[in-house]
Amino acid sequence: MKSIDSVIQSHEKNLHGVVVLHQGEIVAERYFHGEGPQDAHHVASVTKSVVSALVGIAIDAGFIKSLDQRVLDFFPEYQADPMDFLKHSVTIRQLLTMTAPFPFSWNENHKQSHEPLDRLRRQKDWVTYILQMMGSGGRSGEFQYCTAGTHLLSAILTRTTGMCAREFANERLFGPLGMRVLPDYEMGSFSFEDVFGENLHGWAKDPAGNSIGGWGLTMTFRDMARFGALFLNKGLWEGERIIPEAWVRESTTPSGKEYGYLWWLQEIAGHFSFSALGSGGYAITCIPDKELVIALRLVPGTKLLTSGIVECI
Repeated sequence: MKSIDSVIQSHEKNLHGVVVLHQGEIVAERYFHGEGPQDAHHVASVTKSVVSALVGIAIDAGFIKSLDQRVLDFFPEYQADPMDFLKHSVTIRQLLTMTAPFPFSWNENHKQSHEPLDRLRRQKDWVTYILQMMGSGGRSGEFQYCTAGTHLLSAILTRTTGMCAREFANERLFGPLGMRVLPDYEMGSFSFEDVFGENLHGWAKDPAGNSIGGWGLTMTFRDMARFGALFLNKGLWEGERIIPEAWVRESTTPSGKEYGYLWWLQEIAGHFSFSALGSGGYAITCIPDKELVIALRLVPGTKLLTSGIVECI
């Protein structure tokens, strides 16, 4: 059987970094191409899984009443057409499971779609823009991967907790886990580089100060592994309850198309896994029956490396 190190080494060309935890201990940590353990990276859609965790914490703390609260109830200033029953029916649960109705142009996996996020960053009011799109030509209850809805979850966190997602995470998630506590970086502009690219630091925000819900978070590989370990440990960290166990269980139970509450669910090397995945090859993969967490950036071939590591344990 190959060693973990030899499996990692075989992917060196396209691998930027990897941290492997087994039974709560680091069994492998490697960096390539000038990367190091203190370097933070924009983990793209991994942000979504962090927002999901924050929603669970907010519900447990009483800030949000339930998953079945209607989204428009949190934005009373937005005057939707009373006859637009589809828009009025959308719930937090639908945003978490990617089953909220959005038009095909917002569906990033649709062959005829046009990338909507570049249009979104040009808006003065992101929340209103997304609410206007919600329900327009979409189908309620059908899985449709769409980043826009997750930004509404972040705005709901701001409305209910009085803190943006970054602040709430610092207090209730990042701090307790010993992760980097993120300061409030001022946005130089809403240019591509500030919102998506090399100028992005900490956790990017929209013009109203809401942390971006679908992307925009930066993490080190060690912090990615810590976050995965929290979910592998069913919400416990060093004996302290950070996330309700029931929320972890619900988040990692399929709700449609191998998807939970903003977590991807799949079988890897014959074992059930749940993963936070981000564009650019970022992944936090947890394999419960192996007591294994793998945090990495690999372009391409993430699943292949993960399978190889699983087979070594």
